[in-house]
Amino acid sequence: VYARLTGWGQQGPFAPMAGHDIDYIALSGALSTIGRRGERPVPPVNLLGDFAGGGMLCAFGIVLALFERCRSGKGQIIDSAMVDGAANLATFLYGFRAAGLWSCEHGTNLLDTGAPFYDTYETADGKYMAVGAIEPQFYAELLRGLDLDPDVMPHQMDREAWPETRKVFAERFRSRTRDEWCAVFDGTDACVAPVLDLDEAPKHPHNVARSTFVGGPKDAPLPAPAPRLSRTPGRAACDAPLPGQHSREIFSELGLSEEEIEEGIKTGAIG
Repeated sequence: VYARLTGWGQQGPFAPMAGHDIDYIALSGALSTIGRRGERPVPPVNLLGDFAGGGMLCAFGIVLALFERCRSGKGQIIDSAMVDGAANLATFLYGFRAAGLWSCEHGTNLLDTGAPFYDTYETADGKYMAVGAIEPQFYAELLRGLDLDPDVMPHQMDREAWPETRKVFAERFRSRTRDEWCAVFDGTDACVAPVLDLDEAPKHPHNVARSTFVGGPKDAPLPAPAPRLSRTPGRAACDAPLPGQHSREIFSELGLSEEEIEEGIKTGAIG
């Protein structure tokens, strides 16, 4: 089983061209969906193309090929392109678009900050809370936590009223600190959570309880292996290897002699 992970794929006009995550998700259509109304699209760092649509789906393709080999006894080649992967991750958006449920104008839809009940809000201390109260029962909990009268507020799905509702929510969230809002919504079904940075997330009680992060190099916290398997759980046994650290072992397993490996290293054919 051979996997070829590239940005543009093995064929097509862009195949020989250089590119990066932002280019691949741009061509997939996914990048166009991210951003506030009237503003330019915003790249979600390089999570969508390099990692989710690239490495993760490539690994999934390898697993699929290995599983199929158990039945057929045959190997195959996996053409894993980040542009394909990003498009695949956006399948539901293309489905919504085909059904007339999604606008190509980003920042106007249910899940792209168009709706006031699916957005982030600044708190009194300059931090942020994330709100995802989509379902009516969760929205009711949100209004209760914000001390807003549902009989006075516009209907949740009144799109014409969304801008005004957003202003009301923003004003309320600015009235307290993030920790104070965490206390308000703790234990509720309002679908509200604090926006934590990379230093804060490993220290949150929920993540600590689940051991979501483990000690990495110099005891710096790193995400633990996921998902979790009940019988054969993954474990972070060591730091990430250096480039070429295991080249000798790998090429030895592939049948190369020590002399061939040495020659490959000298010529630069083996890193």
